[in-house]
Amino acid sequence: MMMGTHRPLKRGLVAVGVLALALGAAACGDDGEGGSGDRKVTVIGTWGGDEEKAFREMVAPFEQRTGIRVEYTGTRDLNAVLTTGVASGVLPDLAGLPGPGQMREFAERGALVPLDDIIDIDKYKAETSPAFVDLGTVDGQVVGVFIKAAVKGLIWYNPNVYSGEEPATWDELERIADETATGDMRPWCVGLESGAASGWPATDWIEDFVLRQSGPDVYDAWVAGELPWTSPEIRQAFEAYGRVVAEDRVYGGTDYVLNTNFGSAANPMFADEPGCVFHHQASFITEFFENEGGAAPDEYDFFRMPDINPQYAGALTGAGDLFGMFHDTPEARELIRYLVTPEAQSIWVGIGGALSGNKMVDNYPDDIAARSAQMLAEATVFRFDASDLMPEAMNNAFWTEVLNYTQNPDQLDEILARLDEVQKTAYQEQG
Repeated sequence: MMMGTHRPLKRGLVAVGVLALALGAAACGDDGEGGSGDRKVTVIGTWGGDEEKAFREMVAPFEQRTGIRVEYTGTRDLNAVLTTGVASGVLPDLAGLPGPGQMREFAERGALVPLDDIIDIDKYKAETSPAFVDLGTVDGQVVGVFIKAAVKGLIWYNPNVYSGEEPATWDELERIADETATGDMRPWCVGLESGAASGWPATDWIEDFVLRQSGPDVYDAWVAGELPWTSPEIRQAFEAYGRVVAEDRVYGGTDYVLNTNFGSAANPMFADEPGCVFHHQASFITEFFENEGGAAPDEYDFFRMPDINPQYAGALTGAGDLFGMFHDTPEARELIRYLVTPEAQSIWVGIGGALSGNKMVDNYPDDIAARSAQMLAEATVFRFDASDLMPEAMNNAFWTEVLNYTQNPDQLDEILARLDEVQKTAYQEQG
C-alpha cells in the first residue's frame, strides 16, 4: 500500500477521470457573458464529507442571493487533477490550490488569473493576516486567497487519561508520555494514510521539529531548496520523528501507522481502554474525533507542541486552504469576491473545524477553536506548512520518502540522499 500511493500512471488516470467528469462542460463558462440562462461557476477542491457539507453551507447564501449555481467536485488527488488541467487547458473556473508552492508554479505558467483588480484588494489586505496575503502573492500580484486556516503542531489528549499541566519542553512531554503509557497503552497514536496524499501527517511532524530545533532561518532555507536534506538539521528532525513512531512507542506499530487514515488515527485515544496518550494534529481534527472516534467534546483537549530550542520559543506552524481563479468569468468573479468576506468565512468558522485568516471573523463556536485562533494571531514565530510551499515534485517525494522512513528507519541515509537528488531538479523546474 505504501509504495502504491504515488504511481504516476494511476495519478494520471485519476486526474483525467475527474477532469472529464467534472469539467467537461467548464468551457461553457468562457463566453464571458454570465449566461443567457443558467448561471454557474465550476469549483474543484479536496473537501469531502463534513468539509464538503460546510463549504456548501458557506456558498448557499451566495447562490440564493445571486442565482449563480456553484458546481463543486471533490478529489483526493488535487495536485494531479490541476497539473493535468494546466497542461491541457481544461480547468474549473475556481479551485482550491494544493499549496503556495504549486500555486506559484501555476501562476508562473500563466494559468492563474491575478486577483488585484477583481477583489477589493485594499480591504482584503487590511482584514487578512499579512502572512497569508504574502503567501498568496506572486511577482507582486495576489493570485491566491485563503478562505480558511488551521494551526498545526497541536498535541491532543483525552483529559480522562492525562490531566496534568502543559509540558514546558519536548523532553518533559516525552517523559510524561512514557510515564502515562502503562500496560498496553502507548505514548502516541499516528496515522499516515490519506489516499494519493498519504504521508502528509508525517511531514507535519518533521516540519514542527525543524522549526523548533533549528529555527525559522533554517526552515526557510530548507523550503527554498537551499539546504540539503542530508544536512544535520533535517536529519535530526527525521530522527526525532522516528523516535515517535518507533514500534514500541506508537499504537498498533508500523503497520497501523502506515495503513490507518489520518482522520481515524486517534480513535484508540477514546476507547474504553485507551490505546495511546497523545496525538499530534492540526486544529481541524476535532470533527474527526467526534465523527470517527465517537468522542464527546469534553473528551479531548490540546496544548501547543512544546519548545525544543529555547531560542525559538513560541514557534508555530500552520496552513490554510487557498483558492485561485483559472477562468475569468462574471460568475467566478462574484464567487471569489464573496469567499474572502467575513460573512462567508464566518459560516464555516461557526460550523466548526476551521479557523480564518480574516481578522474580522470571531464567531468561534467553542473554547478550543477560540484558543487555536488566538494562538494563530499571537504566534511570535509562524511558518506555513513547508511541504505545501515546496515544488510539487519535491512535495510528492517528501510524502513518499517519509512513508519509506516510517517503514525502514535504518535506511535514513539512502532516503535523505534520494530527497537531495529530487531537490536538484525540482526547484529548477519550478523556476
